[in-house]
Amino acid sequence: MLRVVNRVFLGIVGLVLLVLGGSVLAVGLGAPAPSWWIHDSRHDVLMSDAERTRWRDDGWWWPIVIAVLAVAMLLALWWLVSVLRRRRLAEVLVDTGDGEGALLRGRALENVLTGEASRVDGVDRARARLTGRRSAPEAHVRLALEPHVDPGAALHDLTTGALTHAGTSAGLASLPAEVRLRGVKHRAGRVS
Repeated sequence: MLRVVNRVFLGIVGLVLLVLGGSVLAVGLGAPAPSWWIHDSRHDVLMSDAERTRWRDDGWWWPIVIAVLAVAMLLALWWLVSVLRRRRLAEVLVDTGDGEGALLRGRALENVLTGEASRVDGVDRARARLTGRRSAPEAHVRLALEPHVDPGAALHDLTTGALTHAGTSAGLASLPAEVRLRGVKHRAGRVS
């Protein structure tokens, strides 16, 4: 969901900036300004003295300006943090039994989990991703199932096979998982 919001937001902001910037550039280079445009010629200033000082003496002006700018800044910070936040787990802490522990790369465990999940009968494609804390990882697995496979059987094979092996090999007491299943598109069979 956040990925969709991010792309739509960036697309709208980019389109608005492109249209405004292109129109300012065109008028600045001498193109005739449309009737609705806020400036008349290329020598017109962005804001006149009258426009800048119109509401300066009103008591509501500065609190509104500060509130709008604060909300815009908070939204921009929220967006920046959500974009920069790491979604994947970089490493998993493996209990070695001697009190020290070892670190297993998250991508390595993801690749093994993906490879074993794609060998489950009836799975066309698989993708695994680890999230959570390094001492308590969570698996997010997506499976594309072939048309003939029973989803319950594929899920059972995944949990008893790939997920169990990944949890025991990393020395985890449990490996919670979210599994998303979808069918592979296929052509209809011809009946004669």
